[in-house]
Amino acid sequence: MKEIRIHGRGGQGNVAAAEMMALAAFKDGKNTQAFPFFGSERMGAPVVAFVRISDGKIRTRCQIYNPDYVVVQDPTIIGAVDVVAGLKPGGLVLVNTERPAEALGFPSHIKVRTVPASRIANEILGRPIPNTALLGAFAAATGELSLNAVLEAVRERFSGELAEKNAKVVQEAYDYVRGADK
Repeated sequence: MKEIRIHGRGGQGNVAAAEMMALAAFKDGKNTQAFPFFGSERMGAPVVAFVRISDGKIRTRCQIYNPDYVVVQDPTIIGAVDVVAGLKPGGLVLVNTERPAEALGFPSHIKVRTVPASRIANEILGRPIPNTALLGAFAAATGELSLNAVLEAVRERFSGELAEKNAKVVQEAYDYVRGADK
């Protein structure tokens, strides 16, 4: 089983990201689970969402304390929240930022990938909501989700022009991470 913890702030689409990630994994033939955890329920407050992906049944129903992957939708929470708490050895942190990974202050043994998700979303959607860009980046960086499944999940979540714009955001972020791998 793979466990993912998504950190961000209220209004950034953390819960939607978790739901679309789980839907994409389901479309890839996996068993999934997605759920949020809210502190104070207001715009801008720290929010955490969780996703489990497994080939087998998922019986665990608690929060994720030892994730394989961490997705950070808002880099301003780094330091205010210990986003890498419990990260499994060899785990990956994916951060929405224009800054290089080395500039984020994580210990050197933690694998960090960055993607300018807010910029990509703003250029295509006209709003800096990073969730679908981070889904594309997550698929490219981890291989846990197929690009086609992520695109299907996004098109199922949204409709019409908004679906196609978000699909373009996914593709752009996916290509960005793939290009950085070369």
